[in-house]
Amino acid sequence: MKKSLSLLCLLLCTAWCHAGRIVTDSISSSVLGATVKYNVYLPSGFEQSQNQYPVVYLLHGLTDTYTAWAEKGGMKDIADEIIGCGEAVPMVIIMPNAGGPDVNNIWNGYFNMPGWSYEDFFFNELMPAAESKYRCISDKQHRAIMGLSMGGGGSVGYCQAHPDKFSSCYAMSPWLDSEPGREGPNGEKTKMFYTSEGVRAHSALAFMDKADDATKEQLRTLKWFLDCGDDDFLLGNTFELYKKMRFARLNTEFRVRNGIHNWEYWRASLRLSLPFASRNFAQ
Repeated sequence: MKKSLSLLCLLLCTAWCHAGRIVTDSISSSVLGATVKYNVYLPSGFEQSQNQYPVVYLLHGLTDTYTAWAEKGGMKDIADEIIGCGEAVPMVIIMPNAGGPDVNNIWNGYFNMPGWSYEDFFFNELMPAAESKYRCISDKQHRAIMGLSMGGGGSVGYCQAHPDKFSSCYAMSPWLDSEPGREGPNGEKTKMFYTSEGVRAHSALAFMDKADDATKEQLRTLKWFLDCGDDDFLLGNTFELYKKMRFARLNTEFRVRNGIHNWEYWRASLRLSLPFASRNFAQ
């Protein structure tokens, strides 16, 4: 009995000692003409130190917001556990907003679209401001990106277009390509039309088909991980991308686990993705 109580106390103490916190911040974007909110996970000891930290960008999916990973994905508890037990180094995790539930009337997406240049905002405004404020190590070797569904496709697209910015990419159930956007009954183009067109214009599959030798050489400087459920409707395109990456001799891992397009699957993915990012940071 005493041994059980001692073990419980040890576990509780370990969890408390390695408890990070999530803060909500925002940035006024001249590119988007809007104020964009984002959540930031700060590891245990952040406030007491002057250390710089590696950074992970964790992207949400279609219809969700910057709060999704905290509220639905349990990311704080998972990050605390993974870092606390030494599977990952202490890191800052930035969760930016790129959407909302009303997909026809609210912008969703990580790529530049007519009237919504999100990719420009991400790299030219969000990244330098957030990394400076939260003491991140602002180089390729200490920066990773990951996300689910729309965010998984955004992660892949960002690394394809900016291989000099990230050390690794972990794509969960990624939305990698799209059918043409659907117009409304009277020919109107909703914001969802432009979201679909943005994904289609930045097709990760088409990118690999067009990549020349120099581009492939740059893509080999990253570590890639594709992760999709065996009953996920996006599995086919994920497998196609894996084949193209393997043919191009990229450093790519691929996992198919039991699951569908849901949070149960992505919470398990997060437990794999944070150690993956950590292993590929410069030590």
